[in-house]
Amino acid sequence: MAKIFEGIYKFKNEDFLKYKHIFANLKNKQNPHTLFIGCADSRIIPNLITKTLPGELFTVRNIANLVPPYRDTEEYVATTSAVEYAILSLNVENIVVCGHSNCGGCYSAIHPESVINMPHVKKWIELINPAVEEAKKICKENDELKIEMIVEQLNIVNQIKNLLTYPFIKERYEKGTLNIYGWYYVIESGDIYNYNMSTGTFELITDKE
Repeated sequence: MAKIFEGIYKFKNEDFLKYKHIFANLKNKQNPHTLFIGCADSRIIPNLITKTLPGELFTVRNIANLVPPYRDTEEYVATTSAVEYAILSLNVENIVVCGHSNCGGCYSAIHPESVINMPHVKKWIELINPAVEEAKKICKENDELKIEMIVEQLNIVNQIKNLLTYPFIKERYEKGTLNIYGWYYVIESGDIYNYNMSTGTFELITDKE
């Protein structure tokens, strides 16, 4: 914790001063342009990989960047309520679903025995099962790493599909007032691939985008 406390001190005396004018403008209201749905993995830093400033991203993070399909419920639903708030209260213009390489959640969905003693995690990652089943059909050879990558990417695509089960998202998306993106981030290279809905492929994002 000493390192974290030192970081707080440095933030207040260095970074905060650098962006003091931004925080002053944000003190009463936020106006993010993008809802960023990412994995809770400690290696994924949304503002770092997008070079965005405070106030730009409304961020939701959970195991394996999952979005449960829409349903009417009186249960406590953290991701669903955050998505609802971002669209209906903050009126974000974009939604990004960002998955990544070496995803522990996707690995656990392929190997459910690895979370046998974690019932809540085991239940949560059931949302990845469709991607696992499809990946095994696509990858006939017993290539573990290839199957994992396919699952990670199909999982991103499936979360986009789940987002479109939300009536208020589907309406705005079809009107063209809301954009939805699927990103695949490769940790060891820093490359980010954007899902092309027309071609069904992930394409490397370059500075020419």
